[in-house]
Amino acid sequence: MYEHFFQCPYCWEDISMLLDPSIKKQTYVEDCEVCCNPIEITPEFQENELIAFNARDIEQ
Repeated sequence: MYEHFFQCPYCWEDISMLLDPSIKKQTYVEDCEVCCNPIEITPEFQENELIAFNARDIEQ
């Protein structure tokens, strides 16, 4: 597993998530651990290294 730190697009708090580098490109939704709003997470790995990461708000 790979721990990645980033800012929540809603509350701007620093949070961390565990990412699975065995899946090269993925998109999923996870709630912020601080404000509980849904964040669309899109990490991309190459040779088990994180090469791209996007965390965006889901307008509701």
